[in-house]
Amino acid sequence: MLATTIPNGLTDAEATACLAAQGPNELPTSRKRSLVALLIEVLREPMILLLCASGGVYLVLGDLREAIALVASIVVVVGISLVQSQKTERALDALREFASPRALVLRGGVEKRIAGREVVEGDLVRLAEGDRVPADGVVLEIGNLTVDESLLTGESVPVRKVAGQETDALAPPGGDDTPRVFSGTLVVGGHGLTRIKATGPRTALGRIGRALDVIAPEKTPLQRETAHLVRVLAVIGLTACTATVVLYGVLRGSWIQGLLAGLALALALLPEEFPVILTVFLALGAWRLSRRKVLTRRMPALEALGSISVLCVDKTGTLTANRMSVGVLSVEGRRWDVSRQGGEPLPEEFHEILEFALLASQKATFDPMDLAVAALSQSALGGTEHLHAQWELAREYPLTRSILAISHVWRARELGSLVVATKGAPEAIADLCHLDEASTRAMLSETAALADEGFRVLGVARASFPSTALPDGPHDFDFRLVGLIAFADPLREGVASAVAECERAGIRTVMITGDYPGTARKIAREIGLPAEGQLVSGPELDAMDDTALTERLRGVRVFARTVPEQKLRLVQALRAGGEVVAMTGDGVNDAPALRAADIGIAMGQRGTDVAREAAALVILDDDFSSIVAGIRLGRRVSDNIRKAMSYVLSIHVPIATLSLVPVLLDWPLLLLPIHIVFLELIIDPACSVAFESEPEEDDVMRRPPRDPRQPALKQWRLGMSLLQGLFASLVVLGVVGWSVSRRLPDAE
Repeated sequence: MLATTIPNGLTDAEATACLAAQGPNELPTSRKRSLVALLIEVLREPMILLLCASGGVYLVLGDLREAIALVASIVVVVGISLVQSQKTERALDALREFASPRALVLRGGVEKRIAGREVVEGDLVRLAEGDRVPADGVVLEIGNLTVDESLLTGESVPVRKVAGQETDALAPPGGDDTPRVFSGTLVVGGHGLTRIKATGPRTALGRIGRALDVIAPEKTPLQRETAHLVRVLAVIGLTACTATVVLYGVLRGSWIQGLLAGLALALALLPEEFPVILTVFLALGAWRLSRRKVLTRRMPALEALGSISVLCVDKTGTLTANRMSVGVLSVEGRRWDVSRQGGEPLPEEFHEILEFALLASQKATFDPMDLAVAALSQSALGGTEHLHAQWELAREYPLTRSILAISHVWRARELGSLVVATKGAPEAIADLCHLDEASTRAMLSETAALADEGFRVLGVARASFPSTALPDGPHDFDFRLVGLIAFADPLREGVASAVAECERAGIRTVMITGDYPGTARKIAREIGLPAEGQLVSGPELDAMDDTALTERLRGVRVFARTVPEQKLRLVQALRAGGEVVAMTGDGVNDAPALRAADIGIAMGQRGTDVAREAAALVILDDDFSSIVAGIRLGRRVSDNIRKAMSYVLSIHVPIATLSLVPVLLDWPLLLLPIHIVFLELIIDPACSVAFESEPEEDDVMRRPPRDPRQPALKQWRLGMSLLQGLFASLVVLGVVGWSVSRRLPDAE
């Protein structure tokens, strides 16, 4: 440990040495594949290899025109593939930028503002309202410090901080009255002096980054199935190619022409249009989805939308707006439900509680509860005598560990005395008001009832004091209880109907939140999820092994008090159970789960850069119902892709037949590699586009999700494709046979 006194901090020499030893306060960059590596990966595709072989044969034959045409085709295909491959993830880059704010440090007793990446372990950092914490540390000096840790914990309410000791160890984020602050979190009130304990990848934010780094996005079921089908048919094609070369060489004595015939047959059997179809359909689908304010960052996820069976929903910022509002005012047992009064004027009996809650709030603040009080006061008390812009703040008694309440003393010249307003934890307000046992019990009972409904509850009290010397603490004021004020994180509009439509489509919605069980149950009831008896908390989840968790997941719809690692574990457990999982979120803490899910869905307006970069889809307008529109479109795209694949298989039958039969029957070669390239890369995709515009099926959102374990082309559809192709082959071969029998000349 560095022997540095609190007033001075590290010296510049000590800081420089630490920076050299520890490295910068940022996450390491993700490893990127070089252009050469990407090119090698693309050139390993069977279609590219066959086209290269065909071009080489034409060069040997001296047919420069055909060779150039094939090389041009190769360049186009390789160029498209490289552009797709270079759209790599930038989640760690965004995370590194997010985690490197400016910091006010004490170096050699002098305050200086430095880049966040230059902060080192042992530094003393001053934190003030509105600052982003640059690294993990322990608070040594404090002044009513509150921090928004929702990006790490999912909790929608800022947490209180207390002063600690140099020897305090770092622990996971979350909870009130802890001395620890964490990189990337936001100071919403007060100030503090912090000793930095961890920087860069050693912070809580850095651990999320490392988890994100090792999670590689997987291919969708259709991508895997298509790749497998192409590989199988490539083996068949190469086998047929070899047999054709041998037959042609033995029967006709021309091995070079036989090689061209064999390559043509291999190209005819290889359905290389499948990747083209996937690209075209998904690109057009992404364009259609963008018109509904949904950005598709990874196009394969669009097709996977049609197979979603479980939608994991993060509460804060996804189901809710991630901003506090006043929900209920409670005065002497009477309630005023702000959200349910339809804009009715606030009754006079509730004016006082709102008046003194505003007086106990900071004027210029980032605290969401103070902002909520100010917003309601302006709308409900405007034009009344309960707003006091002319009053002067005489003193503030900050929140402490022993008194969980804030008191403001105001000088009101027209009253000739001081007015004291306080708000804080109901227990603290009961103590300051010196309530008797019965009154305390009634107040705490009302507090518990509001908390069970998912509200965060504060007590409000008032006092008067002569214009004399103020006491050292708020206990010396004669406070009178005014009432309770309850805050809620409101539900986003349209969420309940969107969840209901998902249920009708056979998609199970699971809510995962870092908030308290009471809040989670309230939100679950509002959106139509069963929560009673089906809620699992974070500690209960930790006590389960993977087998027990998989079994429990079948019935549980709500998880509360979870941490980021648990969200990731839930997604992985669901996927291990055969589910196709979509995960929504907007915070840094959601990034690993977004990356691990089959489809990560981030909020665009309130979401962090990290969440957006980790996600496959971004909801630009933060409208939860847009997810349902995406699922509907995904199912339509999935259906139409399979229709197009059926068409491609059916048309490959006559192409392959026209490549093989002339060799066996000693007819002139009808199709050379350049002809097949033209047919498959131009005609087939152009015709396939017609399938992309097919309207959705009537039952698209009334049927269960497609089982990803089922083949893309079911047996009946595959059989129909082969029969259609066989019929076309017989017609074309009949025409060719008639032409050969009439000794018509073959075109050169």
